[in-house]
Formats: sequence, structure tokens, C-alpha cells
Amino acid sequence: MLRLSFNIAVLTLTAGALMFLPADENLARVPVLLELFTSEGCSSCPPADRLLELLDRKQPVTGAYLIVLSEHVDYWDCLGWKDPFSSPQYTSRQQEYTNRYNLDGVYTPQLVVDGRFGLVGSDGREASSAIQRVLREPKVPIVISNVSRNGNQVRAQIQLPADAGTGSGRGILYVAVADTHAESHVMRGENGGRVLTHVAVTRALKQMGTVDLDTGSAKVATVSLEPGAGLSGLRLVAFVQDSKTGHVLGVAEQNL
Repeated sequence: MLRLSFNIAVLTLTAGALMFLPADENLARVPVLLELFTSEGCSSCPPADRLLELLDRKQPVTGAYLIVLSEHVDYWDCLGWKDPFSSPQYTSRQQEYTNRYNLDGVYTPQLVVDGRFGLVGSDGREASSAIQRVLREPKVPIVISNVSRNGNQVRAQIQLPADAGTGSGRGILYVAVADTHAESHVMRGENGGRVLTHVAVTRALKQMGTVDLDTGSAKVATVSLEPGAGLSGLRLVAFVQDSKTGHVLGVAEQNL
């Protein structure tokens, strides 16, 4: 049984409190995956949702291209409000990270930076520090092409070059499809009466299998969505993770 940590200290941040430097558009930027584990049933989560939206929109970290995903967990759903975007799949994914970090239990909001660092999702200073640290790691370039949507199916070609030079021979390829923007009128629970907005809400996350980074690979990904997804736009995110450490070896995104 998952143990909730209800007493996580939350720092509510504004743009002025963030310890980030302005991004320089002339510099080559390293893609970094930010996964926010959040819930509409948690009163501590809206500040983290706003921070993620700010990071996505402003891209404020020099040298980094921030690719964000909101993954809504389901363990708050029994406490007065069922999050319409929640899934046990994201709860299980968060639990896997928790096991790797040897933490006592899962909590929200939690931000995971490139599969390497987990932190309170509204802590902008700690997020800045973690992002700066992962910028030193080499990344596998990923090319997304031929993206199309037919009804509730999204299709794309994912290519990885041979001999990417990361020192990791194999990895697991994932493809996520997320709503660009989402909004909810929460009727009950800790956020009852509030209108909550979210960015990059994950509607599907599919494991595409193992890829060989030494020889390169090309895969055609087909992802099925539930009805109602993508009403305000979609984005497709492809990333490769080390199966043992969970470290993100490469990530890319494309809007539909």
C-alpha cells in the first residue's frame, strides 16, 4: 500500500523568486525532461502546476530546453475529488522513482528532473539546481517526424542515430502524448471551488521497447487516446531511459 506524505513543506513561488538566469536563444540548449507528479485533490499542487507552466512557457534556464509532462496520480481520488486526468499508471511510475531514491513513500507535488533527481514540485530554487546539474550529462539526439492524428490515434516516427556517445548501449524508448493545456472546475476535496489549469497533461504514456544506442534505430509509434483528449492542442514527447537507473538519456518533443 502506498503511504501518502501529507505534511510536505510547500514553497509557493512567483517568477520573481526563481533563481534562474535568462535563456540565451543563441546557445545550443540541452533538452531536459521535467515530470511533475501532481493531483487536483491535493491543495499543495496548484503552486507546482503554475511553476511547471512557467518553466514551459518562459524557458528560463540558460543552456536548457525544458520539456515538461504533468502526470496525475490517482491516490488522492478517494478523498473527495476524482482527478479526471489521474491514472494508476502514473502512480506506479512515481513509485518506481521512489524505490530508486529509497524514499519513505510517494507524495505530491513531486518534480523529477531527467529521471535523476526528485524534489518538491513547487521548489523553484531546488529545481534550478537540479536542472543545472543534469546539463552536464551527454544526451542522445532524438528526431520526431511524420506526426499525424487520425481520430483518437496519434502516429509518429522516432529515430535515434547510431553511436550517440552517451556510454549507454541500450535504453527503453517511451512515447507520451499530452494535452497542451487543460482546465478543471473542481467541485469537492481540498481544492473545492477552484478553477485549476495545467500544462502538458499526459493522456497516454507508452513503452515502445528497448533500443540499441550503438547501432541506432527507427520506430513507428502509434498511441491511442481517450475521447476528449487534445481539445486545446497536443504535444508528443519521446524519451529514452536507462532501465537500471531510470536516468533520461535523451528527450525530444513536437506539437501536433
